[in-house]
Amino acid sequence: MNTKSDEILPIRDRPPLARGTALICAAAAAGVLLTGCGTGTGGEAEGSGAADAARAAATSPAPSDTGNLTEDQRERKALVPQAKTGYEQALSAAVGAVPDSEPVSVELKGPPGSPRWEAEVAMDDGTAHTVSVDAIGGKAGRARAKDEDGDDKRELADLLKKATVTPQQAAQTATGRTKGTVTAVELDDTDGGAPKWSVDVVTTDDWNKTTFDIDATNRKILREHVDRD
Repeated sequence: MNTKSDEILPIRDRPPLARGTALICAAAAAGVLLTGCGTGTGGEAEGSGAADAARAAATSPAPSDTGNLTEDQRERKALVPQAKTGYEQALSAAVGAVPDSEPVSVELKGPPGSPRWEAEVAMDDGTAHTVSVDAIGGKAGRARAKDEDGDDKRELADLLKKATVTPQQAAQTATGRTKGTVTAVELDDTDGGAPKWSVDVVTTDDWNKTTFDIDATNRKILREHVDRD
């Protein structure tokens, strides 16, 4: 009978043990409700913040590729695409401007908006001329004789005689290793005096320049250097 009476009596009128038990249960129930509300509110706040961050990231402008490039890379990006005439056509035009000459070097130069190829050609005796070629239209300017002494001529004549690899073959070797645009080819000698071609290749995905030193007798790659500046 006491148990039944406890079930229907208000908490304050129940025996101490029953009253304590009821209070504990009530407090636990209230805690559950508060915890549930807190979790729901916090979840919504966190979810809302994540959604806002995602929306902000989606609407924020992407960083400029140009802004991430170095000064040299920006110059290459501005200049290289403007050259409608490639290095081969430039060398051909330069050789055509100096009868009985052979190619020695060619390099793409600026400024952007007025790209040009600066080429050097030489005859068998080492007499060299420089020729500027329009990198857009491909027209060669007037050939200018270089100021050389006898030793310079003999050294250049010796390199030309020893070089059995053409600049085009050297460039093909370089681009076979690194795909890109050839922006310079130059005949030079190694420390041992053997002829080599130095070839610059610009990759248009990152605008880095890779320089290859290629043996001018067997097309072997002697050196490869990436300029990321």
